[in-house]
Amino acid sequence: MTVHLSSAGTGQEYVAPDSTVTVKIGAEHTGTEYELLEIDAPRGPGGPPNVEPWSKAYYVLQGRILVQADDEGYDLGPGTSISIPAGTANTFSVLTPAAKFLTFRVTVVQS
Repeated sequence: MTVHLSSAGTGQEYVAPDSTVTVKIGAEHTGTEYELLEIDAPRGPGGPPNVEPWSKAYYVLQGRILVQADDEGYDLGPGTSISIPAGTANTFSVLTPAAKFLTFRVTVVQS
């Protein structure tokens, strides 16, 4: 591993049906230990809930999102974060005209 700097406006972009995802720190920069993604999403529902083998966290920069984790909904605004354990069904919806948030996910799965 080496030091990796990701400046504003840089990073590999992926267009998903519900958002634009910019990889700020990829697994290849951390020895597959974690990733940091910047999400830009318009108002509306996200994808269907999914269950992942890794833990993740959301941190809202702008706007408001509703994070669904199992049977609970969490309303997150700027400066708010939430952590979700591995194996928890989760998704998000954007409640404002748009939202920008970070997703941190641990990519190493312990067996």
